[in-house]
Amino acid sequence: MAEIKSFRGYLPPVEMAKKVSSPPYDVLSSIEAREMAQNNSDSFLRIIKPEIDYSLGDAPSGETLHHHAAENLDAFIKSGKLRQDENPCFYIYQISMVQHIQTGIIAEVSVEEYNQDLIKKHELTRPDKENDRTRHIEITNANTGPVLLTFRNDGEFQKHIADILNHETDITFQADDGTVHSLWKITLSGILDSLRSYFESIPALYIADGHHRAASASQVQKIRQDNNPHHRGDESYNYFLSVIFPHDEMQILGYNRLVKDLVGLSEDQFLELIKTRFMLAQLPNLQKPVRRHAFSMYLNGNWYQLIAKDKIISNDSVTGLDASILQDHLLAPILKIDDPRTNKRIKFVGGARGLEELERRCSLDAKVAFALHPVPIDELLAVADADKVMPPKSTWFEPKLRSGLVVRVLD
Repeated sequence: MAEIKSFRGYLPPVEMAKKVSSPPYDVLSSIEAREMAQNNSDSFLRIIKPEIDYSLGDAPSGETLHHHAAENLDAFIKSGKLRQDENPCFYIYQISMVQHIQTGIIAEVSVEEYNQDLIKKHELTRPDKENDRTRHIEITNANTGPVLLTFRNDGEFQKHIADILNHETDITFQADDGTVHSLWKITLSGILDSLRSYFESIPALYIADGHHRAASASQVQKIRQDNNPHHRGDESYNYFLSVIFPHDEMQILGYNRLVKDLVGLSEDQFLELIKTRFMLAQLPNLQKPVRRHAFSMYLNGNWYQLIAKDKIISNDSVTGLDASILQDHLLAPILKIDDPRTNKRIKFVGGARGLEELERRCSLDAKVAFALHPVPIDELLAVADADKVMPPKSTWFEPKLRSGLVVRVLD
C-alpha cells in the first residue's frame, strides 16, 4: 500500500507564482542561481540557495546559511509571498514541455513506509549531502522541495483526476524555460477519499529523484521522535512532501560525464585502449547516442561513437546499464575513475543542457566528455524492485519540478 495525506500547503499568490517559484536547488550552481535571481527579490532561490544574498565568495556555510534560509522563509510567509491554504488539499500538478505532458499529485507520504522500503530506492546517498539536507529541514522547519516519486501506472489514476482537469486551474504560468506549470487544488472530501483509497491499492512507490531529501526526512523523523516522549506517529515529521507521477508519463534524459584529464595517456593511447572494449568510429558532427549501449564521446574537437562490444554487455539489471558499462569498462580501468561519487576528476552534466554544453566545458575544465543514452523508466523500476542501486548520476528527469510552488511547513 502507499499512504498519502492531504495537507495545508503554502503557495504563492496566483499573480506571483511565476516570480516566486524556481528550479530545484540542486540543478543550479550558486553562480547560476545568483544570475537568475539578481533582479527578483521574490525568488524562492533565496530560501533554497540562500548564499545568493551574499557577495560572491563571502557567503557563510553550514548552519549559518540554513538559518538565513529560515529567516527568508519566515519573511516570505509574513509578507504574503507564501500563503497557507485554509483546508487540507491534494494538489494535481501538471507540467508540459514542448510535446511532453505529465500529470501527478502533490501529497504527503509516509516516512515509515520509506524506512520499510515500501518507497523503493535506486540510488545511494552521500552522508555529507544527507546531513546538510537534514539540517536544512530542521532549521527551516519545512520541506522546501518535494521528492519526485513514481508508480506503475494501471490507468486508474487518470480516471480519478479526469474531471478535475476539466475545471479551471488554481495556478498556471509559463516559466522562463518554456515549461507550463498548472495546479488544481482538491478539497472535496469525496475526491480526497477516493485518491487515498486508490493509492492504498498501489503496491509501492519509487523514488525517481530526491534520494537525499527522502533520507533527510527519515533522519528528521528519528531526531524528533527521540526528543518527543509523547510521540504518536501522526505528527507532521512522520511525513514528507512529494510529487507523484505515473511511470509512463516520466521523461528521462541522458546524464553525461566530463573527465578532467586522460590520466597521462596520449590521445592515441587512449583511443587504442577504448577499441579493446568498444567499437569506435569518428562522427562528422555532434550526435546523441542512437541506442542503448552506444555512447557519444567528445575529445579534442572531435566527436566519436562508441558501441559496447558483446563481451562487456551484461543482462544484469545493474551491470547491464549504460552508466555501469561506461564506468566498469572505460572510466575505471582506463581513466582511473575508481569511485564516481567521490572522485574529483569527474563531473556530471544533465542532458537538458545539450551536447553543446559538453563542448563548452571541454574548452574550459575538462579533457573528454561522454554522452549517454537515456535509461528507460522500466529499467529503473527493475533495479529498485531487485533492491539494487544504480550507478550515481544515472538518470536526469525532465522537466524539472518548481520549488516554492507548494511548500510544506512542519507543525
